[in-house]
Parts: sequence; C-alpha cells; structure tokens
Amino acid sequence: MSAPVAKVDRIIEGAHRVYFGNRAVTDRLEAGAQRLREPLRIALAGAVKAGKSTLLNALVGQDIAPTDATECTRVVTWYRHGATPAVTAWLADGRSANVPVQRADGGLTFDLGSLSADQVEQIDVDWPVGRLARTTIIDTPGTTSLSTEVSARTLRLLTPDTGSAGADGVVYLFRSLDDSDLALIRQIGEHVGGSAGPLGIVGVVSRADELGAGRPDAMHSARAAAKDFTRELELTGLCQAAIPVAGLLAFAAKTLRQSEFVALRQLAQVAPADLELAMLSADRFQRADHLPIDTSTRQHLVRRLGLFGIRMTLTRLRAGTTDSPALADELIARSGIGELERVIDIQFGQRADELKAHTALLMLKQVLDTNPAPSTAPLIREVATLLANMHGFHELRLLGRLRCTETALSDDELSDLQRVIGGQGTGPAERLGIEPFAIAGVGQDVALAEISRWRSRAEHPLADQFTASACLVAARSAEGVLSELRHNSGQL
Repeated sequence: MSAPVAKVDRIIEGAHRVYFGNRAVTDRLEAGAQRLREPLRIALAGAVKAGKSTLLNALVGQDIAPTDATECTRVVTWYRHGATPAVTAWLADGRSANVPVQRADGGLTFDLGSLSADQVEQIDVDWPVGRLARTTIIDTPGTTSLSTEVSARTLRLLTPDTGSAGADGVVYLFRSLDDSDLALIRQIGEHVGGSAGPLGIVGVVSRADELGAGRPDAMHSARAAAKDFTRELELTGLCQAAIPVAGLLAFAAKTLRQSEFVALRQLAQVAPADLELAMLSADRFQRADHLPIDTSTRQHLVRRLGLFGIRMTLTRLRAGTTDSPALADELIARSGIGELERVIDIQFGQRADELKAHTALLMLKQVLDTNPAPSTAPLIREVATLLANMHGFHELRLLGRLRCTETALSDDELSDLQRVIGGQGTGPAERLGIEPFAIAGVGQDVALAEISRWRSRAEHPLADQFTASACLVAARSAEGVLSELRHNSGQL
C-alpha cells in the first residue's frame, strides 16, 4: 500500500470508530476504503456523438462498447475487469438484471430488452482485458442530449451535489470548443479536484480526421486546431492539452484483421486516379462497380476505417508496408491514440494512488462536515492537512496552472521545471532527465543539483510570487526523488 493510500486508510479506520453504530455513515466509509483498493476510475465525457464509445474501444483494444444509438448509450456504463464477460443492469429501485451478452462481427453487443434507459441507473460490464485490470473506464451519456434526464446522469456522476465525484479523472471529448464545453469542464474540474482546483482532466479533439473532411492530411488540420483549442483550455487552467485522436482509425488499427489487410492491399493496386474518383464520398465508394473487392467488403471497410482510414492505409501500402502488423503499427502512430495513452499514463496512471487518495479525502471531508461529533476534530485536521500538504496534489495543480499563468522563467527553465514535477513521467529518471541506467551512478548527485537549482531560483530577487512558489514545488519534488534514491540504496 502506497504512503498516500495508507494515510487515508488510517483516517477512514479512525472515522469508523467515531461513527460506530451509524450504519449510513459507516457504509460510506467502507465504500471509500474499498475504492482505495480498486483500479483508478476514468470517465469519458462530452457531447452527444463526440465519439466516447469508439474511443473506449480504441483504448481497450476490443469492441466492447456499443456505438450505435441504442438505449444502452443513454445510461452511465462502467467497464471493469472480470474473469468472464458479464453485463448487469442496475435499476433505479436497487434491483439488478442480467443482460445477455452477444458477439457480433467480432465485437460485444448487448441490449436492455424490455427495460428502458429510464428504468436503469447504471450498467456494469465485466470483461477479461488487461487494460481494465488497471483502470475502470466509465462511458457517460452525452451532456447535450435532448433528454434532460440523460444529460443529468452524467452530471450526477461527475458533479454530485454531495460527496466526491464518481471518477478520479476525466477525459473530456469535443469536436469544437464552445462556451458550453468550457463551462462544463470548469464545473467538472471543481468536483474532480475539490475546492482547491482540478487534479485530473485531459482534453481530446475527437473524430479528428473529420476536421479535414477525411482527407489524407486531416490529422495535420486537426493538430493545428488542437493548438488553438489548447490555448483556450490553458486560460482555464483545467486541461493541460487538447490531443487530436482519430478514434475509429485507432480502434480499427488495434483490431486489424488479415482479411481486411488483404482487401486493402487489393485496393492499393488500383490506379490512384481511378480510385480517387470512387472515393469522393463513402456512398460513391460503396457503389463503385469497377473495384477489385465486392460491395459488402467495401461497406465493411467504410464502417471499420472511414474514408480517412482507407486513404491513410492505401498511402502506407503504396509506400512499401508489406504486412498486417506493420500496417497496424503505422496507423496507430498516425491516429493520435499513442499520444493520448502517454498523457493518460503520466497524468492518471502514474499518479493513481494520489488521485484515489484525493477522492477519498474529499469523501471524508464531506462525511465529517455533515456529521459533526465531539471526537471528529483530530480527523478534520488530518484531512485538511493532507489535502493542503500532499505534494502530488501540488504537482498536478501546478502542471495545469503553468499553462495559463505567466512566469519569470525562460522557456528552457519552464520545460525543466515541468519535467521535475512529473510532467514527463513520475519515475526518478524521467524527473531528473537522465537515462534509467545512470540512476544508480549519478542519480543522487543530479537530484542534489536540482534541489539547489530550484531553491536558488525561488530566491531570485526578480522572481514573482507564483514563480517562486513553482520553483519551491520543483525543489520539493527533487527532494522526494533524492529521498527515494537514498532509500533504495539503503542509506536511510
């Protein structure tokens, strides 16, 4: 058990003793303690048709989230790791119902049958896939749904009136960034991070290939747009970046079948001028009668890859890609999913214990504030102290604020400071900017130099208060690295 989780677990034990006999409170405390032992929870949020279910499938690498506009997509759905596939619908009255699981075209499908979305509070999907063993992913209904109740379900999960949010971090998808998106991101941020600021929100420009109308250079257009979106998000201090992702391409690449590769290779042998005429639209491509693959195969490729994905694939095949695994790797690299997974790992995965501890502390604060008792004063002080002083929280907030607050640092200094506080990874080598093999030899010396550097920079006479505070956070981060290295070498 990590230090942050152990500290919070101890406070929960103390609260159990204080509220012994109060079943309602102890049930909440038990749920909080159990949550510390569960995988990190990440919610996918955004407007209707933002591509949340497709992105979920791409992240997991399997077709387990229904993407059609069915009753299921109007319900908050939790995807957890399980030994065998199972889908359970939890009804608003507390009862549960098993939902039949079916495989169709290589993917998972399920239907609520006689149940309507209005009757179902949430759906639990258990599925045996490695990604879900590390992270529970929550697929939420669109926040701009015509149904007020559908949108409200997402808001209840992410911005509850009482207690902590249902997710430890949020991936927010948008196709354009308007005032309603920014307002909702701010609202989510207040609950994910509590009153002191957000800890975990990542922005995604979803269905990025559509920004360029499916052209081969669509991702270049999407990256340019993402830079503009990033500047707008930086003003909020909530999201560190807007990452363009072509979710359909990413999912198809991760699940590319040999039969699809063979069909695409046949298409690549058609003269480009002839093929381009057929690919002026998806409808025209599917109706073309002069292509070497049949209509049903062409329809299948459009569903799986879209016109952008087909064009990208043909470009790579004509450039010399010779086998299915190599093609899949190239498409994954161009889809943007790798960059998103890297950011999720740095901002969420490597800080899972800190995020879960923060969520549990907010739950404890709410319990203690709403259930006053003479013996809770020491617990209240402990919770307040941890929320104020746990260093990982300061790092995460600072990473967000550095994008929207001017400092007295040079560009190189700012990049180095972000590295030290975990912006490129939370391991000692990533924080110190050295190769992992060098840690044993020079790691402690480099950490000492970083401590000295940032403490000195904090005391610079021209440093404003924010810059000085940021440098002190970096110095404290370097001290944590030094302590870890000394502990690992047996010097403590």
